[in-house]
Amino acid sequence: MAIQQKLETPTPPNLGYPPEEYERRNFNESNGALNAYFRKLTSVLGSIFGVRGSRYINAPYGAFQSTADQTAAAINTAYAMTFNTTDYTNGITVVSNSRITVTDSGIYNLQWSGQFENTASADHDARVWIKINGTNLVGSTGFAGIPSKHGSVNGHTIVSWNYFLSLNANDYVELWWETDSTAVSIQAYAAGSFYPSTASLIATMQFVSNTM
Repeated sequence: MAIQQKLETPTPPNLGYPPEEYERRNFNESNGALNAYFRKLTSVLGSIFGVRGSRYINAPYGAFQSTADQTAAAINTAYAMTFNTTDYTNGITVVSNSRITVTDSGIYNLQWSGQFENTASADHDARVWIKINGTNLVGSTGFAGIPSKHGSVNGHTIVSWNYFLSLNANDYVELWWETDSTAVSIQAYAAGSFYPSTASLIATMQFVSNTM
């Protein structure tokens, strides 16, 4: 079980009352109490305004995407969704192309969207779920119906949702998917004459709270 850290307000020192005349021992005791108090206060301020805010203000976050097509070589087979571009990172990184990895423990909000395509003349299903450290997360599977091709135009839809996840330091999260047809894929598209390009997959993760 991970040890949780939290900020605590330093207790003001009890300096008592000095004697009428200067006394070195009283001065040293008061000065020592003040030094200890200000060291604690400095530590708290450093935790709040540090590089990652010690998970309090400048909280961990990450934003990642894929500009590559992602296909299923076989039906009813699990595949990890992958990323090839990091847009923003602060305490959260992608490892081995698919593992969204956190530095600090806490509650995180993972949001994702995938641009699905179906080249068949019938609707098909896709399922997406989460693995944490390689283990399926119970209750995380979502079912999506991908519309069929209409005329010469392939079927398209964006599938997306978000999860709150409790993670320990160095845990990693992966998005996995499978489909009942190899006609279904996760596609990236080039820019058009008046609109920008489309990523096949986008995911963001941000720190919500420390776990208590």
